[in-house]
Amino acid sequence: SETNKMASLRRSLLLPRSLTIRNVSAAAAKGESIKPPVQVFGVEGRYATALFSAASKEKSLDKVESELASMNNLLTNKPKVLEVLLNPMLKTEQKKRALNDIAETLKFSPITTNLLYAMVENNRTTKVVSMIRSYSQLMSAHRGEVTCTVTTAKTLSSAELKSLQDALKGFTKKQEVLKLNTKVDKDIIGGVVVEIGDKYVDLSTATKVKKLVGLLKEAV
Repeated sequence: SETNKMASLRRSLLLPRSLTIRNVSAAAAKGESIKPPVQVFGVEGRYATALFSAASKEKSLDKVESELASMNNLLTNKPKVLEVLLNPMLKTEQKKRALNDIAETLKFSPITTNLLYAMVENNRTTKVVSMIRSYSQLMSAHRGEVTCTVTTAKTLSSAELKSLQDALKGFTKKQEVLKLNTKVDKDIIGGVVVEIGDKYVDLSTATKVKKLVGLLKEAV
């Protein structure tokens, strides 16, 4: 089953790369998986969770996070590398060689390298970037961070930003840390849109106008 395969993957990440390359699902090392701080979904989520579990056992969560960030920067700044990994015409061995060069250049730990090799072998290279995002989500939750995205029509001043941060802290628990991201979207005209955890508050002028127009149409 898919669950058994991912459990085997978690164990195999701690084994030498040669074994992982031959057959990830054949790994039989014993050990319980570490429960992730939050659930991440999809194929990428399962790989990220397996990586988080293995890295946690090795006390290398931060190191793996840093390595994945380096991988993400490489794929962003050098699109041709991503094209190689995504190219369906290339054989698995060719992608492995490319990945090996990346791992050696960036000095990846065996855990990170094994995970990426497993994704190549299982034809999951299209999920590498989203897997990195999923791992970041796990690490953010592990640190007790609560991500909040605030969208405004114009850039906030320092005073406005501080006032907003102070107000948003009321949504977090004592042990949680607020991680604030700001975005500018002129289409909202004015006001603010706040996304924090599973909460969504739309106080934008654009939405208010839309609601007003709807009321006016009903009144006609």
